[in-house]
This record gives sequence, structure tokens and C-alpha cells, in this order.
Amino acid sequence: MSDFWALKHRMADAINAHDLHEILSHYSPDAVYVGPSGVAEGFEQIAWVYEQIFAAFPDFHVTAWYEVADCENPAVTEWTYTGTHTGPLLLPDGREIAGTGCRITLRATCTSFVENGKIKTHREYFDQLELYSQLGFGLTKSRHAAHNLHVERNGQSRTEEIRRLAPRNGNVVVKLRRHGRT
Repeated sequence: MSDFWALKHRMADAINAHDLHEILSHYSPDAVYVGPSGVAEGFEQIAWVYEQIFAAFPDFHVTAWYEVADCENPAVTEWTYTGTHTGPLLLPDGREIAGTGCRITLRATCTSFVENGKIKTHREYFDQLELYSQLGFGLTKSRHAAHNLHVERNGQSRTEEIRRLAPRNGNVVVKLRRHGRT
């Protein structure tokens, strides 16, 4: 096993123990943590991210179930996160969700770039919709989505709307047509 993977395994053990001091010992002082809620730079901000997770899910636990064996740097891992939402969960927009008592089981993945034996950049990815759905929250329409629905109901078809957007974002047309949603 390489030093990169040994580092990741020690990191997972520290996360499962909720040992903030040990977690931070695996990061370089100028490390960057990138996650669905934003970017944290340096020990203080990275510690804050983990504090938020542990406050919201006091029994938070990670289980690695796949590691990209032929790739050492970055070390890529697929995880399962589990926990019970009993504390406040800070949303990316600054609002908080009070503890719901709901259990979560999320699929996640991360990449860690290691330099001089420490994590320099850590990127964590998970499906936020999966998290919020497991906490009992659904989707609501934004003002922009409500406007588009109003336009569609008042004469402009979805195809016309897509064609109008096409010069600005050709990918929208390709993706929607590929899935037969024009």
C-alpha cells in the first residue's frame, strides 16, 4: 500500500472518531477543501466544515467501499456516509435545518491530492438532493422556474424556449434532445 492510501485510511479513521485534531494533521497548512457547500482554505476553515458535519450528524461515519487502485495521486475513494440528523445543518445559503431525527445513507466520492505527505487539495462530492430527500425535504420551484412555466403556458412552447437559449448554451439543446424532452 502506498503512503497516499495509508494517509487516506488514517484520515477515514480520524473522521469516524470525530477527532478534529487528527483530521487536521492530515492536511497541509495551506490545504483547500472543496465540497458541495463551498470551498474551505487552511486549517481553521477546514476544521469548521468538519465541525458542521459532526454537529449535524453526531454519529457521522464514513465507509470506503471502492478505491481506485491504479491511481495514487490523486487518491480517489468512493464512500458511504451514514448518520442521524439530530443537530443543526447549515445550508449553503446560510439557513439552518433543525435536527430531523432522520437516518441518512449517502453515496459519495472524493479525490485527495497529496504533497509532501499531507493532503493539499481534497474534493468531496455527494448528491445534495439525495441528502435533502432523506431528511424529508422536497423540491420547490424557484422564481426563474415558475417564470418559465408561466411562459410555456402562455403560448411559447418548450421547444421555442430551447431554441431561444441555444445560441447562449448549445449544450442545453443537445442534452434535452438526447433525452427526448424538447
